[in-house]
Amino acid sequence: MTSAFPALDVSRETQARLQTYAGLLEKWNPRINLVSRNTLGALWTRHFLDSAQLLDLAPETARLWCDLGSGGGFPGLVLAILAPERRPGHHFTLIESDQRKAAFLRTVLRETGAGATILDSRIEDAPPQAADIVSARALAPLPELLGLAARHLAPNGTGIFPKGARHEDELRESLELWQFRCEKLPSQTDPDAVILRISELSRA
Repeated sequence: MTSAFPALDVSRETQARLQTYAGLLEKWNPRINLVSRNTLGALWTRHFLDSAQLLDLAPETARLWCDLGSGGGFPGLVLAILAPERRPGHHFTLIESDQRKAAFLRTVLRETGAGATILDSRIEDAPPQAADIVSARALAPLPELLGLAARHLAPNGTGIFPKGARHEDELRESLELWQFRCEKLPSQTDPDAVILRISELSRA
């Protein structure tokens, strides 16, 4: 696996933490399927950079970040590793109901020294987080995702959600249930993908 992370200007220490994370993911993945085996060869672009690009999309005033269905840690754990250097003052809560994946996330936190809170709970059952930012990657179609996010967003919070080629269909379906303001931002890693930045979310 390549160790370069050319699209991000990070310190040697942050690079080392990401390397540790990558090594742990390769070690654990055969047992609990954290990412598709087909994407391991492109781990730095397909998962790390794809997650990292979300960090600078958060409002400058954001401090509390909640990542839903974190799985192998994308995007929340990557962001928690990068934030002390790039966006200091952020606190991350990662919600993951799968106990084995939650154990993996805690192992990465321990081995890298990154700071985050892991909640091994269903998203619907976790205490509302009143987060400034809610993120989720490859978790659910947007209409369902907005329902999950609404529970954990602060009143003026922002949702940041990478979405694929079907995003226009998902937006149309969402507008039958929700009112929101949406910005569509290009993905750095997939020409067919976008990142939806959603604010002013309320039931239609």
